Amino acid sequence: MSVILGINAFHADSAACVVIDGELKSAIAEERVGHRSKHNSAFPANALRRVMSDSGVRLRDVTHLAVARDSRANMGAKVRHSLFNLRKSAGAVKEYMSRARRSGDALSNLAAILGEPQEFARYRVVPVEHHLAHISSAYYCSPFEELTAGFSYDASGDFASMMAARCEGSRIEIVDRVTLPHSLGLFYTAVCQFIGFDEFGEEYKVMGLAPYGEDKYSAFMQGLVQTRENEWFSVDASRLGMHSGGVSGSVDSDGRIIMGRFFTPNWTKDLGPSRRRSEPMTQTQMDLARSCQIRFETAAVHCFQRLHQLVPSPRVAYAGGCALNGVANARILRDTPFAQPYIQCAASDDGTCIGAALWAYHNVVGGERRFVMKHAFWGPEYSDTRLRSAVEHVPMRALEIAERQELLDHVAGLIERGLVVGWYQGRSEWGPRALGNRSILANPTLPEMKDIINRKIKRRESFRPFAPSVLKEHVSTYFEQDVESPFMMHVVKFRPEWREKLPAVVHVDGTGRLQSVDRDSNPLYYDLIAAFARRTGVHLVLNTSFNENEPIVDTPEQAIDCFMRTDMDAIVVGKYILTKPENSCI
Repeated sequence: MSVILGINAFHADSAACVVIDGELKSAIAEERVGHRSKHNSAFPANALRRVMSDSGVRLRDVTHLAVARDSRANMGAKVRHSLFNLRKSAGAVKEYMSRARRSGDALSNLAAILGEPQEFARYRVVPVEHHLAHISSAYYCSPFEELTAGFSYDASGDFASMMAARCEGSRIEIVDRVTLPHSLGLFYTAVCQFIGFDEFGEEYKVMGLAPYGEDKYSAFMQGLVQTRENEWFSVDASRLGMHSGGVSGSVDSDGRIIMGRFFTPNWTKDLGPSRRRSEPMTQTQMDLARSCQIRFETAAVHCFQRLHQLVPSPRVAYAGGCALNGVANARILRDTPFAQPYIQCAASDDGTCIGAALWAYHNVVGGERRFVMKHAFWGPEYSDTRLRSAVEHVPMRALEIAERQELLDHVAGLIERGLVVGWYQGRSEWGPRALGNRSILANPTLPEMKDIINRKIKRRESFRPFAPSVLKEHVSTYFEQDVESPFMMHVVKFRPEWREKLPAVVHVDGTGRLQSVDRDSNPLYYDLIAAFARRTGVHLVLNTSFNENEPIVDTPEQAIDCFMRTDMDAIVVGKYILTKPENSCI
């Protein structure tokens, strides 16, 4: 038997998973169970303890420890860059050595970190290059075994920003890669920072802001990112600067990742001053967001068209932080020959722990079992006793509805009435999206609902849209693009006849980041939407993550705390319903 621990460590979105004989058993990001700061970069000690406990394994059972990082990868490119950038590279080299030392210390002390005897640590350490782990996380979780194109792109990992691969059977053959300083991810982040979103992981805000702007800065963006026939892409390194070291993975006193600045001072010559975070948003930032998004999409489509030339298949499995750009994903599906995409639900760096573990299974262990990730529910689940105890500590009377259909009909009625409902069920989602187990739900037909949730519950920017969860068989009823998107990875246009009828989930450009829900993957959530449809004739609900400027809630106590401190109207924890007095129907 093979028991593989997979980890992503000393990098944003640290995470851990357990794979037993090629089958994923549990996966969770450190931010959910450790210090609850978004994109936590600490060693995933808490995540490791949790996934091992949930999977029923001890350290003595572990045969391999797969690490989504290989310090030996792309060494030639690292040396060349250092030699040509001696002053800037000094800090980066120091940081590289520090990370290597911390990584080695943690791996050698894993038994102590887990509180187990050192003699139980008999595993083999398997380093897997960052982008190879990304591609593995997509391909080895996909239903594809015939020839498939593999792709990964993000800001950087192991000194590369992109990798292309030929996948077939159990084999992944690297076809090509792009190394730093050339990076589509760094390009997007640089614009994000210039607009004033200077915290780690805020690129999705640029995507949401883009539809409010016009493409007035296309010439500037084309100067930043060039694409040429028979090449991938390149960036103007004089205007797009890599950090000089000492910041990657570092955090401030609040646990937030410290970012280096990726735009250079000469941007102001063409664009004027950058926006400070505290300053009002203007049309200039909206236009910059629009031009950035369009240039990114154009470059992405170019890369996928080139990828298809190298790996001529209708199937593509891809990952990396850039794969979270749902607008680009929908365009890739429209404008390239790839008709069958697979994007794993944790396409960002947390997902590399699964990729590393599955790569080790297929390429080191020699396993042949194929695991297909059909749903995202690989996180912790808590007992009914724990749920009841959490509810009983709230100073309001709870309604318990044990009968399943009665519970669903009751909750569908609350949503129809316009209540904002916290929905806490089963195992938590793996990845950044709330997909129906740790969600806040609302009626998508109410015009004021988007502003209410943004202002009173999420307490975030008013321009940011909410996602529709739609029954899979009704996607074509509401959307122009009939796309299967179980992990909320595609932003597509609503049909014109529905845009005014669903104001809470239709973005300003007529789009929505849809989640297609099928009954096999999440029967309870599917049946709740179906119950809402019977009441309203609408086969979708507004779905947003169960949190308030924090990682998505993990425990029932965290869910109830979020409910109590925000203007959420009701919460459903398993079979228990709490409704605030002003909305009480109990």
